[in-house]
Amino acid sequence: MLIKTLSSLPKILAPLLAVAGFGFALYSVLSAQQQKPPRPPFNAPAKSPYQHMVAGSGITEARTRNIAIGAAVPGILRTLAVQVGESVRPGDLLFAVDDRSLTADLNVRQAMLKAAEAQLQRLKNMPREEEIEPSELRIEEAQARVTQTLDQYQRAEKLLPSNAISEEEFIRAKQGYAVADKQWRQAKAEHALLLAGAWKEDIAVAQATVEENRAEVARIQTELERLQVRAPSQPGVERFEVLQVNVRPGEYVGTPPTEPLIVLGDIERLHVRVDIDEHDIPRFNKQAQAVAKLRGDPKIEFPLTFVRIEPYVIPKRSLTGDNTERVDTRVLQVIYALNKQDEPIYVGQQMDVFIDAAR
Repeated sequence: MLIKTLSSLPKILAPLLAVAGFGFALYSVLSAQQQKPPRPPFNAPAKSPYQHMVAGSGITEARTRNIAIGAAVPGILRTLAVQVGESVRPGDLLFAVDDRSLTADLNVRQAMLKAAEAQLQRLKNMPREEEIEPSELRIEEAQARVTQTLDQYQRAEKLLPSNAISEEEFIRAKQGYAVADKQWRQAKAEHALLLAGAWKEDIAVAQATVEENRAEVARIQTELERLQVRAPSQPGVERFEVLQVNVRPGEYVGTPPTEPLIVLGDIERLHVRVDIDEHDIPRFNKQAQAVAKLRGDPKIEFPLTFVRIEPYVIPKRSLTGDNTERVDTRVLQVIYALNKQDEPIYVGQQMDVFIDAAR
């Protein structure tokens, strides 16, 4: 009996396995067609607190805007005076470019200026007291020679009719007197020229040379000041925060640089720059309430205060990465001030901004 049962078992097992396989396949098909419930997002998207609203993407920035500092003169950075996170006052040194070549030029020009000033002073002080007495003595010497040659000439003139002297000696005495007289006149003219001092045109030329060298010294000093880049001055700003430093000593800085060398800003109160889509501009009201929510933590709302509108609609530059976002959209930029900064907020963070459009 047992032998008959075992011999008939393969015939019964085959249909059972076929039915089981069919059931498993049917179960697999039905399970694959069922939709799995969606998983909750890790960070829920920000929701507007207003029923009617204008939404925009905002980026935090300093109250003074983010000031990108560059170098006025290209060269090798020699000194870096600040680090990220430091506070600087307007006028404080940020960095300095190598100034050795200009310093050498300045020394040469200062020496030339001193020489030109000395030459001008020499002309103004003419004549020297030490030169007057020798000039007067030359006049007296020339006058004595005139007296001597005149006596010789008068004697020769008296002796010529009696043939006591030759005519040649007479002519020599006459010419000697004429030469002595001219030398006396020349000595008096030179003395008068000496007493008159320097020619005014010579003084003017020397003065122009001094002014030229003085202007060149001032130009080089200005160039040296341009090599020292300092924090700018803005009304109502006492301190700036160093937000970014993109240069190190020994690196070459160009004009304009490929990126800001140093970024400064007043972050005592942050601003939010909001892009309003051009299609939402007619519904925007600057007097309406507005709130901002940080990306990644939409539970906390930051009340906003309207600051200003930049009334030039520009192409959209701040992209959120949404697949449906258009890159040819034009936006109106509106500036708001953050009223609450209990939570840590950093410059450059993106925020979702909602503006009440009920009215």
